[in-house]
Amino acid sequence: MATAQLQKTSTGAHQLWVDGERYFVKGAGLEFGQMDLLAACGGNTFRTWRVDNGVASAEKILDQAEAEGLKVCMGLDLARERHGFDYSDAEAVRFQQATVMADVARLKDHPALLMWGLGNELNLRSKNAKVWDAVESLCRDIKAIDSDHLVTTMLAGIDAETVANIKQRAPSLDFLSFQIYGEIDDLPEILRAAKYDGPYQITEWGPTGHWESPETDWGRSIEVTSRQKAQDISRRYHDIILADSDNCLGSYIFLWGQKQERTPTWYGLFLEDGKRTEAVDVMQHAWSGQWPKNRAPCITELTLNGQQAAQSVTVHEHAAMVAEVDLEGLERDLQFSWIVREEVERAQQSDGGDFEPTPPTVVEGLGVQGNQFSFAAPKPGEYRVYCQINNKTNASAVANIPFRVSPPRPQPQMKKTKVTTA
Repeated sequence: MATAQLQKTSTGAHQLWVDGERYFVKGAGLEFGQMDLLAACGGNTFRTWRVDNGVASAEKILDQAEAEGLKVCMGLDLARERHGFDYSDAEAVRFQQATVMADVARLKDHPALLMWGLGNELNLRSKNAKVWDAVESLCRDIKAIDSDHLVTTMLAGIDAETVANIKQRAPSLDFLSFQIYGEIDDLPEILRAAKYDGPYQITEWGPTGHWESPETDWGRSIEVTSRQKAQDISRRYHDIILADSDNCLGSYIFLWGQKQERTPTWYGLFLEDGKRTEAVDVMQHAWSGQWPKNRAPCITELTLNGQQAAQSVTVHEHAAMVAEVDLEGLERDLQFSWIVREEVERAQQSDGGDFEPTPPTVVEGLGVQGNQFSFAAPKPGEYRVYCQINNKTNASAVANIPFRVSPPRPQPQMKKTKVTTA
């Protein structure tokens, strides 16, 4: 069984120690991802969001982690106010606490367990501060039966009101965990504004979020290429996360897997078919100092009818469409895959990472060779054209452009000429 503790140095820095050795979390968010590749890339930890993910038991996940030499920040899922839970309902809170404590008692002695994560983004659109009373009660009960593992909670962003509420109502938490995307570039200033100077870890970070990104004229978020994401991730890891040697205990890149959230490619470091993107390569280099022998391919730009995404591409139904991708390097034997998907219906768009359905494909160009793809504009609506380029080492580059289709252009009417007879 691993024993984790926080230590404060003579200079005031906070450090995580495990079994008597300094430990910096080189982690990823992972529920259905590739543990073996995480370990091979130099990662040492992953976090879950819940004990029961519907696919594998917590015991199996912990056993697999131990086999790979990984530690686990085990998520203990707590109900959220934004989903209708009332933290003023004492009976419901007691039932939730009993359920969670049964999981803790069952798992606390596993050697792969590193720490407990109480809830996920409980502050997101929350108004009832009693949620932190429930967190405090759970934290105290956990520590009463498990003194070997730390307890934290994962917050959406960082703000002074939430930090103050937790300091007052949940002082038994060992430290706070923050989830922050594009705003991570301003992390030092955000922490100062929130008046938080304690230890922390970043439990979700990665590319700029869809809510932070530029939009088309009709309000669809513009996603950058896998190359731009990899560059942003590398810069943020070195310039922000590693730069805070006083308080940052480590981080978990989001997501060591794949999920649909606005698009099927926005957040996952892997794709629907399991192939890795360039972000995996940069994390391997950040964690281990070594690049993979075979790097992922790189898309530098994708255009549609000669326009970039920021130009809000709009066409008429049946119009001729040409998507063109530019690549970096001259790698041979690349496989091109092109598809056009509908956008997610706005009523079905997820909130805070909840489930979101993958939109249907309307045009497919699998196996198309060359850097261009021609197709006819589908029926009126909102769409994206996606390009995926695979190499022979199970790595891919991806990019997409949103576009809008209007009804067919009206045909000009022939002017009628009146004919008269003598």
